Amino acid sequence: MQDVVIENIKESFKSVRTQLLRTILTVLIIAIGICALVGILTSIDAIKTSISSNFSSMGSNTFSIKNEGSNIRMGKRGKKAKVYPVIDFQDARDFKTQFSYPSVVSISSRATATATLKYESEKTNPNIFVFGCDENYTVTSGYEIAEGRNFSISEVNSGAHVVIIGHEIRTTLFGNNSEAIDKIISIGSGKYRVVGVLKEKGSSMGFSADKNALIPLQNARQYFSSANTSYLINVMVNQPEELDGAIGEATGAFRVVRGDGIKEESSFEISRSDSVANLLIENLSMVSFSAYIIGFITLLGAAIGLMNIMLVTVTERTKEIGVRKALGASSRIIMMQFLVEAVIVCQLGGAVGIVLGIIIGNVVSGFVGAGFIIPWDWMILGVILCLIVGVVSGIYPAQKAASLDPIESLRYE
Repeated sequence: MQDVVIENIKESFKSVRTQLLRTILTVLIIAIGICALVGILTSIDAIKTSISSNFSSMGSNTFSIKNEGSNIRMGKRGKKAKVYPVIDFQDARDFKTQFSYPSVVSISSRATATATLKYESEKTNPNIFVFGCDENYTVTSGYEIAEGRNFSISEVNSGAHVVIIGHEIRTTLFGNNSEAIDKIISIGSGKYRVVGVLKEKGSSMGFSADKNALIPLQNARQYFSSANTSYLINVMVNQPEELDGAIGEATGAFRVVRGDGIKEESSFEISRSDSVANLLIENLSMVSFSAYIIGFITLLGAAIGLMNIMLVTVTERTKEIGVRKALGASSRIIMMQFLVEAVIVCQLGGAVGIVLGIIIGNVVSGFVGAGFIIPWDWMILGVILCLIVGVVSGIYPAQKAASLDPIESLRYE
């Protein structure tokens, strides 16, 4: 039996080489379907990984209090985020003072998003985000200090002219070999002494945390404050299991600070660090469904095309079938020969499609900063689908070939 299977495989490859152009066209049709399926699903995996790593950098035990919700709308039925009155500095400071739940609380505000940082003849592009923050901001926001130190409490309270810069800013202004700590740089018209450099995070979803600069909160209030500045409060608890309890405590405490009545809704928004990530990942399921539909339609067309080609092949090789039967080949062997041939053509198309899909998926992965991905699940799915398509497309032509009368086949011209 093993010898028969091997012989059928050899004959199938011989037939594939004989009808090379026809085989290539069929392989390409199948490859397009598998490529669409594997490529899209690999890209989705890369985007999910990027989203998860980007938002989990703050940790699963962190939440924030702000004056507006996340303005992310999914489809036409999405609701626009509510915007509440700004959280002023007094509100934020009162909350930090009064919140007694075991946690770390930080206050911050965005000073500017269009800053240019300069050191001697070197300068950055005017797209640097500058944040005013307190001594706890690096901890609650998932930053690590690679060089130098964090702000001291006295620097935060006095509004000292010191700055912590991101890794990309350090590279732009000082290169990789020069010392950055204690150097004086310009942010706009102000002079700041570099006291720390943040550990490199890389970019994700087109946003780079390495282009951020942090200055003391009181300094930002003095030199970058505006009438509608709203402050962000980050809270980090000790364990993820404590997050729900801390959110409940924070909601009650901040309602008191804001003076929200018992029957009134809260005048602020509380969001977990992973809530936006979960929302985005959840809505990617529609894209996954679209990938399945595209792959199914393409493979359906490929299956019809392959069946048609196999029927033509059976007709063209009628005399060959008669000779094989006359020499003792059974109907079962003839059927297996054509069925194996259909499966081999499908698997060749699947292999090409999987390779192209992995390439496309990892191009997207590189763009979103998710690293190289080998989608074993989708590769196995592609192989299984090609096997199914090959069997479904080849079963009828194989049965037709097996049922041919050997005498009539030998007389066929």
